[in-house]
Amino acid sequence: MKVVRRGEQPAQRGTTFTGEVTLERLLEAQQPGGVSVARVTFRDGARTHWHTHPGEQVLVILEGRGIVGNEREQVEVQPGDLVYTSPGEKHWHGAAPGQTMVHLSITTVGPAEWYGPVEQPPIDTAPDQQ
Repeated sequence: MKVVRRGEQPAQRGTTFTGEVTLERLLEAQQPGGVSVARVTFRDGARTHWHTHPGEQVLVILEGRGIVGNEREQVEVQPGDLVYTSPGEKHWHGAAPGQTMVHLSITTVGPAEWYGPVEQPPIDTAPDQQ
């Protein structure tokens, strides 16, 4: 058994993001092809670059509002939502404009393959004006 306490892992900033993003690698794979878990915080519209995973990825939205997208669609997500990405699916994810979003990223098999930044702006998720 392994227990990882919050704050034990240092937060990192990566080069595969647009905007302010911090990443805490909570658990590295303990065996080949095993599970990795990271807590990722996206601030004010920050997002990942396009990427794929060799295995599966599950995102569990913990806080805020975000957007996930692939080559066909963009979808708004909120706390309690779960996003599944199949192996090799090209996608991105991040905070909605003006929002902070925190998710757990759970992956299998190995590290992502990264591509360029998301060129199109994310969907407008501002609340309706009443």
